[in-house]
Amino acid sequence: MAVITVRNLDDEVKQRLRVRAARNGHSMEAEARAIIVAAVAEEDEPKNILMRLRESAAELGGVELDIPPRDGTMRVVDFGE
Repeated sequence: MAVITVRNLDDEVKQRLRVRAARNGHSMEAEARAIIVAAVAEEDEPKNILMRLRESAAELGGVELDIPPRDGTMRVVDFGE
């Protein structure tokens, strides 16, 4: 495993990292590691707009849709009217 040192980190940024880590139940080191991993993953795997919308909905608890069961018959649509 590699080790890095971050120098000249603003006190305000460190405090915000401490609060974020506490909110997520992590140590500051674990939170920083998660942030770095997520940032690198986003760079490697660009996401399309549909994936971003899906993730946003998941953060809010997701969306459940009632899908009626299929009965096996096809509907014929008449566009002549």
